[in-house]
Parts: sequence; C-alpha cells; structure tokens
Amino acid sequence: MDALARWRILRLHVEDAIPLTVLAQETDVGLRTLQRWKKAYRAGGIDALRTGVRADRGTRRTAPELVVFIERLALTRPRPSIATLHRLACAEAERGGIAQPSYSAVRSIVQGLDPALVTLALEGPASYRDKHELVFRRRAERPNATWQADHTELDILIRGANGKPERPWLTVILDDYSRAVCGYTVFTGAPSAMNTALALRQAIWRKSDPAWAMCGLPDVLHVDHGSDFTSHHLEYTAVALKIRLVNSTVGRPQGRGKIERFFGTVNTELLTRLPGHLAPGSRSPEPHLTLADLDQAIGDFIATYNERTHREIGMSPKTAWIGEGWLPRMPDSLDQLDGLLLTVPKNRIVQRDGIHFQGQRYLAPTLAPFVGHSITIRYDPRDLSEIRVYDHDTYVCVAVDEAHPNQRLSLRDIEAARRARRRNLRKDINDRIPRTAAREEPHGDPAPVRRVKLRTYEEDEP
Repeated sequence: MDALARWRILRLHVEDAIPLTVLAQETDVGLRTLQRWKKAYRAGGIDALRTGVRADRGTRRTAPELVVFIERLALTRPRPSIATLHRLACAEAERGGIAQPSYSAVRSIVQGLDPALVTLALEGPASYRDKHELVFRRRAERPNATWQADHTELDILIRGANGKPERPWLTVILDDYSRAVCGYTVFTGAPSAMNTALALRQAIWRKSDPAWAMCGLPDVLHVDHGSDFTSHHLEYTAVALKIRLVNSTVGRPQGRGKIERFFGTVNTELLTRLPGHLAPGSRSPEPHLTLADLDQAIGDFIATYNERTHREIGMSPKTAWIGEGWLPRMPDSLDQLDGLLLTVPKNRIVQRDGIHFQGQRYLAPTLAPFVGHSITIRYDPRDLSEIRVYDHDTYVCVAVDEAHPNQRLSLRDIEAARRARRRNLRKDINDRIPRTAAREEPHGDPAPVRRVKLRTYEEDEP
C-alpha cells in the first residue's frame, strides 16, 4: 500500500474526526497500524507514510554458521519439529556467542530448503525419483505399435460364488497410441497368467460388437514385472505370435501411467455410482452385484470411453485407432490363438459316450476314430459349453456339452454349483441324524442320543 492509499484511510480520522477504533473495524487495517500512521503523519506529513525499504531486505540476518546448523538438522532423518530446531539453534547460538534466531527465522530457513533436496534426504531415492525426477512421456507412433497390460483391485464389493463379499480385480489391455481399451477381463482371486491370457484373447480377436473395432496383434506388449506377467506361458505365446514382451522395471510404475489413469477413471466415474462401492474411510458396504453384473457394467463403460473425446489426444480413442483406415496384423485363426492363450492343456481319454471333463460330457461326430485314445483339450474358463480337441498339437474339432448346448456356463459357475450342492447335502445329513437317533422314553423324556461308532476295517482295529 503506497502513501496516497494510506492517506485516504487516515484522512477520515484527521479531517473528519472518525475515531481510529471505528476505522479499524471498517477497514482491513489494524488499530496499532493506524496509530503508527497517525504518529508518522504528524511528524513528517504525507511523505512519512511512504514504506521504507530495509537496507538488509532480501538477506538473512541469522549468522551463516547458524543457518548451516539448522539446515543440517532439518535434513536429518527423522526431522525434528520446528520448535525443537528453534530450541537447539538457540542453544548453539548461546554456545557460539552469537544472536539467537527467532522462531519465524528458523521456520523460514527450513521452508527455504529445496523440496527435492528434502525428499532425497528424508524419504530416499525411490521417493525422489517418483516425485522430482524428469519423466519423458512417450507416445507410440501408430495404433497397435505398443499395448499396455496391467491389473488393478477395484474399489467395490460383489457377491461371490459362495455368497460372501469379494473384492474383484480388473485386467485391461490398452493401446498406447489411441488410448483405446482393446480387451479386458473381470475376475476374483489373485491375478494369474490365465486372466492376462483371456484379456489378450479378447483384445486380439475381432469382437462380436462391430462398434468395438480394436483388434490385431501388437508389436510390443508392455507389462508389469509380476509373476503372472513373467510366466513361461505368456512368454511362449508372445514368441509364437511375434510380439515383443517388455517388462517394466521393478519399482518404476511411471511407464504404465496411461493405463493407471484409466484405472483411476473407472474407480471415480463408474464404481462410485454402483452399489457396494468402497468409499475411502467408509465401512464395508453390503454387496449387491454379482461378477457377471459388474462385468456388464464395465463393458458398457468401456464402450462409452472408447467413443468419447480424450482430453490429451483431442479425439475419441476409437477415431484415433481407426485413423484413415488400415489392416491390423491378425493370427492365422481363432483356433491358433486359443491354442496359445487358453489354459494349460488337459489330457483326456475319449470314451464311447464322449469326453468327460469337469462333470460335463462333450460330444462331436469327429471324435469317433479317437475312442479309447488320449487327446488334448483346451477350454475357455468363462464358457465351458464347448471345448477344443487336439491330437498331438493338431486341431481336431470342437466338442459341445450336449446337456447345455446353448447355455454359456463358466468353470466358476460349475464349481459354485458343486459347493452349493455339498452344503445342502451336509445340512440334510445334520438334520436327519439327530431325528433318526432320538427316541421317546415311556414317561415322555427323550433318551440321550448314543453316538454309534462306525465299524472300521480289521486292519484298523487296535
């Protein structure tokens, strides 16, 4: 505030006799400041209201050796509080026979330290690298040049197969150039190479939805360094499909920033609107959705995400991926892709009534010459309505579950049905045993139930 601005306030007291206390209440200027202005005006007029510039402005008045002492303590782990630093600095100044610093001076010295220097000294090199190291953000030159694959645990609870709350995971395959989501899978349990393979299968092959145009084989697949991404299964698949597999450096998530931002978008834009969302600091909500419900919701969200304009690239991911039109590199066939990406092969003997697998029976006319022979099957855990049959790595046919020919039945559904059946049988047994063993006494009092020990084999007798 210059001298003229101060005079406009002070003149209300000097010329109009308005008390300083009233001026202090009606302006942002304190009473002590107004009194000091009045004293300066009476002594030297309006020129005395000018702000004087200190001769030592911009320089520290604390002794240099004391500044070094305070900075050294402030960079020591664990860092002392400002009050402790002030007390130690005053003691050091008294021992050296120099002026003691004020509390504000010590705080100013600490706050004046370079934040990068403080992070490196107090939090270590990893934290410094994540917060202050220069990151070169690179974008692929064209669609399908580089894909990113990663998992995240979603902030939502769903009803598991056994009826208990479960926290699901999401695996996403993202095109680096267009930011388009090419494939995904939602699952429960720990991430595995199988989940990655299922997401890759969807990403690579043509979709049933014509609006979801993204497909083809990438030149480079950028993945995490987890055990599921470093499996021999995924490595073999990458070699067979001529995909260069690149694992990110351990402890360096910067290279996966684009897919991490997509995960954040899913959590903030989609999951917050769904029942069972795990809000920060809130109690565990009651789950309502099943895994299939969540899969459908995420699929709908991805369809919208691929169509809307992306802020960084200035167009929708779908438009950026399609460009002016081009032909992606594709596998020879879906059978070849399934043979590489689906689960570890299972060996089975072809019976007269078909192939028995997971309690189901699969038939195909082509299996007639293989009755009694060992074959290899591959299957999609999300759809066990059919299996693919191979003879010494040679594709034979697709065998169909005759009991559920048009029903999409997953391995998880089958296992859940088995567990439910066992629970019902155990409950029935527990209900029947006491009722059968109990009998009424003549006076109406029930006799104590005698536990019958099952007879064991002779060799088990003591």
